[in-house]
Amino acid sequence: MSSMRHVTILGASGSIGASTLDVIARHPDLFRIHALSGHRRMDILAQRAAASRARVVAVPDEAAADAFRQFWSGGTLPEIRVGVQALADIAADSASDTVVAAIVGAAGLPSVMAAAHAGKRILLANKEALVAAGNLFMQAVREHGATLLPIDSEHNAIFQCLPAQHADCSAAVPAPGVKRLVLTASGGPFRRFWPEQLEGVTPEQACAHPNWSMGRKISVDSATMVNKGLEVIEAHWLFSMPADRLEVLIHPQSLVHSLVEYDDGSVLAELGNPDMRTPIAQALAYPDRISSGVGLLDLATAGRLDFEQPDPLRFPCLSLCMQALRTGQAACIALNAANEVAVEAFLAGNLRYTWIARVLDAVLEWQAGLPEVRLGSLEDILEFDQRARHYAGHLGLA
Repeated sequence: MSSMRHVTILGASGSIGASTLDVIARHPDLFRIHALSGHRRMDILAQRAAASRARVVAVPDEAAADAFRQFWSGGTLPEIRVGVQALADIAADSASDTVVAAIVGAAGLPSVMAAAHAGKRILLANKEALVAAGNLFMQAVREHGATLLPIDSEHNAIFQCLPAQHADCSAAVPAPGVKRLVLTASGGPFRRFWPEQLEGVTPEQACAHPNWSMGRKISVDSATMVNKGLEVIEAHWLFSMPADRLEVLIHPQSLVHSLVEYDDGSVLAELGNPDMRTPIAQALAYPDRISSGVGLLDLATAGRLDFEQPDPLRFPCLSLCMQALRTGQAACIALNAANEVAVEAFLAGNLRYTWIARVLDAVLEWQAGLPEVRLGSLEDILEFDQRARHYAGHLGLA
C-alpha cells in the first residue's frame, strides 16, 4: 500500500466493528480512523472512539449524544453528529476514502447508498444493501466508480477464488469459466436437532453459535439459516450469478469458507480459521496482504472436513430465501423485513423459534398477491420495507 487509508466504520459498536478496529490498530502506518457510528451501546462506542482517536462519531439522537459524552474519558471529544442523516453524511465525507458498512438490518441502507454515490471504497458486511436494493446499489457502484469489497467470510472467499482478471464486484456478468458458486454454512447450533426438538428452542440456545462470535440477531439468523439464504441473494448480485448456479453446503468445521467451481472441473476453495479479522484484513489491504492477528490454520489438528446437504425440514427458512430470490426484488425485501420482525419477537420471548419460518412464509404469500410494486428509488424500497414490516407485525404471530 502506497498511502494512508482513512476509514469510516458504520456500526462500530458491533462485532464487525471490533474486528476491524483490531486489524487497523495493528497497522497504524497504513490506516487511520476518521469516523465511527453506533446505535445503542454508547459506552462501547466511546471506548472504541477513544482508542482509535476517531475525529467524528455519529449517533441516533440527542439522548445517545448525551450518553456518549457521559461515557467519554479519552481527552478531546470528537465531533458528534446526530440523526439518520448523520450516517449518510459520514459515509460520503470526503475526509475518508474507505467505508466499512457493518450496520445490521435495513437501517444501513441509506448510508451505504451514500457511500456508493460518493465513489468510496466500500467494505460490505451489511446484507440488506444487496438483499433489498441489489439492482439499485450495484448500479450506484458502477455509475459512481465505487470499489466494492465483500467482508462476509463467504463472499470474501469467493472473491479470492475468482479469476484474477475478474476480481471485481462491479461486473455485470459472471466471471468467464465459472460454473457454480458454493457457499458453506456451519449448520449452527441445531444441525443435529430433529424438527420436533426445535419447538422449544430458547433465544439463549439459538445465540450459542458453535464456531463464530456474532451479535444476537445474526446468531439467530445463522441458526435458522436465513443468514445463508440472504448470503445467496447477496452472491447473486455481487458476482452476477444466476440463482440456479448458487448452492449451499453445510460444513460444520467452518474452515472452508466457500468454493468456486470452474467449467474445466477445477474447484478453488478458501480456507482459514473462523475469525472475521481474516476477510476484513484482506479487504482493507486489497490487493496487498497484511497481518490480521489470526493464527495459522492447522489442518492436522482439525483432522477432517465434513460436508452435507442442508435438511429442508430443519431449515425451512433457507428454502424460503431461495424462493424469494427466484421471485424477485419485492419478495427479497418482504422476506428480509419479515425476518427482522420475527427475530426481534423471538428474542423478546414473544414468538416461538419454529414460527419464524411461518412469518416469512406468510409475508411472501402476501407479497405474491400484491400488484406490481414500484422499486425505482431508495425511497420506494424503504417504503415497501415498512409495509412488509407492518404486515409481519400484525399477523397475530409476531
